[in-house]
Amino acid sequence: MRRIITILVVVLLFALLVIESPKVYATETGEKVVYLTFDDGPTKGVTEDILDELQRLNIKGTFFVVGKEIIDKEDILKRMYDEGHGIGLHTYTHNYNKVYSSVDTFVEEMKKTADFINEVLQQDANIKYIRFPGGSSGRLNQEFYDALKAQGYNIFDWNVNLEDGVKPNATVYELVENAKKSRDDVDRKIILAHCNLNNKNTVTAINGIYEYYTNQGYEFKAITNETLEYYYSFKK
Repeated sequence: MRRIITILVVVLLFALLVIESPKVYATETGEKVVYLTFDDGPTKGVTEDILDELQRLNIKGTFFVVGKEIIDKEDILKRMYDEGHGIGLHTYTHNYNKVYSSVDTFVEEMKKTADFINEVLQQDANIKYIRFPGGSSGRLNQEFYDALKAQGYNIFDWNVNLEDGVKPNATVYELVENAKKSRDDVDRKIILAHCNLNNKNTVTAINGIYEYYTNQGYEFKAITNETLEYYYSFKK
């Protein structure tokens, strides 16, 4: 009898954890989909080259833009939008000490970036998908989560990492090989790439990434407000 009660208690506790804890969303509709995402832009040269390559391959990507980087590069942002790519929020300053100083500051950085994008596009783009600088791991907690959900934001981490942020001089071969490695076995792949001035090899690697995933039966799509979010689990 005591053993039965113990089992029931364990099952109940597990059920409460599943109900109360935000989930890491890792599947969408069972489709084999790749979301090729680029952080930290826009930049002159590299971001434009990425757009050229995406246009050549007739695929869509997603750019998590930094607000301050848009200044004097408004034409690049407009091109992203006009060509049907996703535009996500990646804070305004990308200054870790500032953006992570408080939940309110983090949210305001996202709002400021969204407002600037709307000003440049001369319309309300209503962007509701964001990415934490450096990713949400070790940063996202219940307070952050609740504040972001109150604003209607969806969070996007990644399960494939080119590692071009920490190794911008990696060879094209190395970048393509990194693109084949996923942290989980789900069919939905969210690839982290960058479009800083030193990410020229990333541009060249896009073709290899495209060939690998299309040969595996994947379709490339842009993230939208309707895309199911993907974030790393966190403790309350």
